[in-house]
Amino acid sequence: MTKKIAVIVTDLVEDVELTSPKEALEKDGNEVVLIEKEAGKEITGKQGNTFTIDTSIDDVKPEDFDALLIPGGFSPDQLRADQRFVDFVAHFLENDRPLFAICHAPQLFIQTGLTEGRTMTAYDTVRPDIAYAGANVKDEEVVVDNKLVTSRNPDDIPAFNEKIIEILHA
Repeated sequence: MTKKIAVIVTDLVEDVELTSPKEALEKDGNEVVLIEKEAGKEITGKQGNTFTIDTSIDDVKPEDFDALLIPGGFSPDQLRADQRFVDFVAHFLENDRPLFAICHAPQLFIQTGLTEGRTMTAYDTVRPDIAYAGANVKDEEVVVDNKLVTSRNPDDIPAFNEKIIEILHA
């Protein structure tokens, strides 16, 4: 059964942390929707690739989607300054819905106030931040806490992709 996956993303995303999971999700038969502040906008990744945004955060609700993917890079740090994206992420954390975050993406969790007691990983420099916010932090390529899947960096992508597909089929 096709699932609809939200991806919240903006400029300076780590390109491969968007392209590889997106490709794995689409190969599995899922619909992947890129969400930013403005539909149709072209964003540019850290490595120079461009991506066209499908829809605006103002035109969607978390309930419209079966899962949420948050790629890393500098994108999550920018998105966490906008309460609309924080609220979108909070919905998935509060309701234990499938949420996939890699590298710097867990920075968004800190803004939600919902990291307390969750087990996760993140990029080296983000792990202390989520620990200070009450998370149980591990230094492993993939950490699963119910339907929350986190990974550390691009090297973890193969294991991350495998686990997100597994969670979608659970």
